[in-house]
Amino acid sequence: MSMNQPLRLSPSAVTEYQNCPLLYRYRKIDKLPEPPSLDAERGTLVHTVLHDLFESVAENRTPPTAIDLLPSRWKAQIEAKPELIDLVSNEKEWLDSAASLLETYFTVEDPKTFEATHREIHLENDLTESIYLHGYVDRLDVAPTGEVRIVDYKSGKAPKPGWEEKALFQLRVYALLYWKNKGVLPRLLQLIYLGDGKLVKSQPTSADLESTEKTLMRVAKDISVSIEKDYWPPNPTKLCDWCFFKKICPAHND
Repeated sequence: MSMNQPLRLSPSAVTEYQNCPLLYRYRKIDKLPEPPSLDAERGTLVHTVLHDLFESVAENRTPPTAIDLLPSRWKAQIEAKPELIDLVSNEKEWLDSAASLLETYFTVEDPKTFEATHREIHLENDLTESIYLHGYVDRLDVAPTGEVRIVDYKSGKAPKPGWEEKALFQLRVYALLYWKNKGVLPRLLQLIYLGDGKLVKSQPTSADLESTEKTLMRVAKDISVSIEKDYWPPNPTKLCDWCFFKKICPAHND
């Protein structure tokens, strides 16, 4: 990565670097290939269906409509990434597991009662000449009265008490981008956990978003130093057991 190019930041990249600088390097600098994750692919499938559900007229946004979308959307996902065929041994069980997440969604929201203004919207902003910030928002709803709600679907379970703030960081970055671009402070941030039907909500203040921007600037500076010094220390935690790069990581292969 050239020091003359703007540093591309996203919420996931920032969290990645904070969790483990070496993982950030493997993924963002070296761009090492990783096999697909079944959990991540199930999440992608459910996100696609929820996105497409809002293409239907309001009265058709029902659990049967959503579940009927699964086979065709899964087929398209396999066509785009053929290696998924070998990962799923029982397609019925696989689609049933995705259907279960969709059914949980309908216990949390009734999509017949509102219109989703933007889905999979890309937000971007140059924080400075050397820092480009961007992200893809699952859903951004603008009420007729102008209030903005930012919604993100998660296919896992809600975080344990005390971890909500960390989970909300991603949405605060999206809110910061929207605020900078539109001059409107989003009214509500909402994480929908389809693994257990729980919600994590926050009403951001301008101070919250200014604090988020300071965090982004600090992490951007740390990443720039890592690039300049080629210094990417591993950060061993229990998350390492789920990391594909554990087999080449110096923290586990001394």
